[in-house]
Amino acid sequence: MMNPKPQSVEEYFSWFSGEILEKLQSIRDTLRREIPEAKEVISYHMPAFRTTEVLVYYAVAKNHIGFYPTNSGVSEFKKELAPYQTSKGAIQFPHDRPIPLDLIAEIAKFRLLEAKERAVKKKKKA
Repeated sequence: MMNPKPQSVEEYFSWFSGEILEKLQSIRDTLRREIPEAKEVISYHMPAFRTTEVLVYYAVAKNHIGFYPTNSGVSEFKKELAPYQTSKGAIQFPHDRPIPLDLIAEIAKFRLLEAKERAVKKKKKA
């Protein structure tokens, strides 16, 4: 049985193989390339990328890979996400369909910009 609380992204990835692992790695590679200043962490028991705040999370579910760019990351890309099941802060990429890496890259860059703007506003208030 899987340990539900991974200590690292590597441990999380070690739970998977084949096509699922390939999809996870492609998401990870895309995020590393598009938001290189973000640090990889485990947050809420999922791989995530953070700067001053967590930008995006992602995780494997039974029938999909969940991508969690927070509410703003979903609402900002509502039109582009129309083919996918979404909720307030989550997107489901079904296992039987290709992962839209270009869309993931755009959402991640949006979230990075949003976090930078929020950090600047916070500093001005301090």
